[in-house]
Amino acid sequence: MRICELEVEHRDLDSVIETIIKDPNHDELQLRRLKKRKLQLKDYISLLKMQLSPDIPA
Repeated sequence: MRICELEVEHRDLDSVIETIIKDPNHDELQLRRLKKRKLQLKDYISLLKMQLSPDIPA
């Protein structure tokens, strides 16, 4: 399922970000790009999940 693949990529990015942060000489631009990609993935995963579950009337 596409959502599962995206969740795996999101977790992988989390690990990469943690590793980069530990390096005192890390590339700030690369770190910002990875964080942005991680946020985009999170938003896209949320969107896909909302499309899967039907609206529940109040």
